[in-house]
Amino acid sequence: MWYNSNIKSPKHHYEIGKNLGMMDFNIATKMSGSRFVILKHDLAKLERALINFMIDIHTTEFNFFEVSPPYLVKNHAMYNVGQLPKFSDASFETTTGYRLIPTGEVPLTNIFANTTLLEDELPIKLVAFTPCFRSEVGSAGKDVKGMLRMHQFGKVELFTITTPGTATREFEYLTTAAEKILEKLGLPYRVVLLCSGDMGFAAHKTYDLEVWLPAQNCYREISSCSHFGDFQARRSLSKYKELGSKKVRFLHTINGSGLAIGRTIIAILENYQNPDGSVIIPENLRNYMGGQKLITPLTKKVF
Repeated sequence: MWYNSNIKSPKHHYEIGKNLGMMDFNIATKMSGSRFVILKHDLAKLERALINFMIDIHTTEFNFFEVSPPYLVKNHAMYNVGQLPKFSDASFETTTGYRLIPTGEVPLTNIFANTTLLEDELPIKLVAFTPCFRSEVGSAGKDVKGMLRMHQFGKVELFTITTPGTATREFEYLTTAAEKILEKLGLPYRVVLLCSGDMGFAAHKTYDLEVWLPAQNCYREISSCSHFGDFQARRSLSKYKELGSKKVRFLHTINGSGLAIGRTIIAILENYQNPDGSVIIPENLRNYMGGQKLITPLTKKVF
């Protein structure tokens, strides 16, 4: 794992971003309000590189199938995954009855709504990058500085639908895929098994992956991986037919972040910062950055 121990007083990601001239909250706030950001130049490039890097790992090393789903869904799609009615205030609703997705889990799960699959078609493993939108109701005063808690953020989502008998194995496999990204980026992290009181009400079991942020001197969530049992399948009527039998059973669903893009940027900036204000690009990410090894401050301001 990487951490630049030469930094005696590590800077926060938003300080690093400002000093680089590549993270602008002021202009974003003027056009959209609080909890928005504009990334510039190499940080925008880093965001794009992370998306491609993560999806490439998940598709080539873990055999997830890439899709690009809708970002607007109807209320029943939110209900199917357990977002409604409980978390109605946490999402953005349009005047025409659509909701902006709070996570890629919503459209990926609903691909199989009102569907009966054959057992030999399973498991099906999907990966997608989507922007995510959250109103952050109830988070006033929390993480007000920087990119930790945004109304809009990008996320690579992992999703598996499978039989009850293979669900536990697939849940561990999906979590391993998310961990692999952190390992390849050299970011210090830990895995936390959540107690029932900290889990979402639809979840059967949840692991949180937490990455080390030296400026905060603590671990922060960068991925949450959950096994939902047949909860979502019952709501969405997602079933499968057993081999050699006419019996139809409900499927099990599993999902997790692989990873949240903004928080990965935060972790890279804080863990790979140099005393001179530059930031080392993780070795496994350099091919996605055109061979670039270092992010240095902008010498010319564009806006």
